[in-house]
Amino acid sequence: MKRTKRPIRLRVNNVTIWRYVMRENISQNELAKRLGISSGYMAQLISGSRSPSPKLRRKMLGILSPLSFEEIFLISLISDGGEQGNQ
Repeated sequence: MKRTKRPIRLRVNNVTIWRYVMRENISQNELAKRLGISSGYMAQLISGSRSPSPKLRRKMLGILSPLSFEEIFLISLISDGGEQGNQ
């Protein structure tokens, strides 16, 4: 019996990112520099149009410490009809 994968989508929790930026009193561009990515890519991550790679997720966990994986990222199951919310 063949096992099928359920596609998932992992996004950045933009509310958590903005709270971090405000609490640290830094700009979105400064956060991008700390993560080693461009400000344009950071904007795409925050808007949800791009998903972070596993390498970037690990880096974000280190930089945004003590925030947890569950606080930084949102995971959605993707069905034929679209996303099914946070799981």
